[in-house]
Amino acid sequence: MKMLLGCSVCLLVLLSCLSGLVESGTLHLDSCTVSVHIHELRKYYTTLRSNAIAGDSEIGVKLLDKKLIKEVQEGQTCCFLRLVLRFYVERVFSNYSAPQAQQQRSSSALANAFVSIRRDIHKCHCHCAEETQRTIDSIHDEFNKLEIKQAAQKAVGELDTVLEWLEGQRAHA
Repeated sequence: MKMLLGCSVCLLVLLSCLSGLVESGTLHLDSCTVSVHIHELRKYYTTLRSNAIAGDSEIGVKLLDKKLIKEVQEGQTCCFLRLVLRFYVERVFSNYSAPQAQQQRSSSALANAFVSIRRDIHKCHCHCAEETQRTIDSIHDEFNKLEIKQAAQKAVGELDTVLEWLEGQRAHA
């Protein structure tokens, strides 16, 4: 009986730990929750990062200013993330070409993960304020100032800003 009770307690502790791991992948975006495995996104991004940054010759141009992202208004995180993911899926990953097979696989995995998160967010029915749309428009404007391949390279190199923002959203939950 003591052994059964001890095993039950161990099982409860293990389940508690596992639920914490699962919960850590949940983002609370306004009135909606989506599952995001940031550690996987980071793993794929780490494979791409050094090449993307090394290939960025437009040092004076910034697409994803951390200040801009930090100023996302309350109640707009869902909308902002939906629009940023759309930008990356439709404009960045479709124009980014990684030089090595491993980096190509990581780029595809990131794009697929973003598509999956986007699909989940579409179920949320986010409402976008004009200010949020202007923020995203400013990112598109800076992107459009560059040659398309260079712009995609820069956006991949700056993806760390988005991942940090996602991690911050998880921390605020």
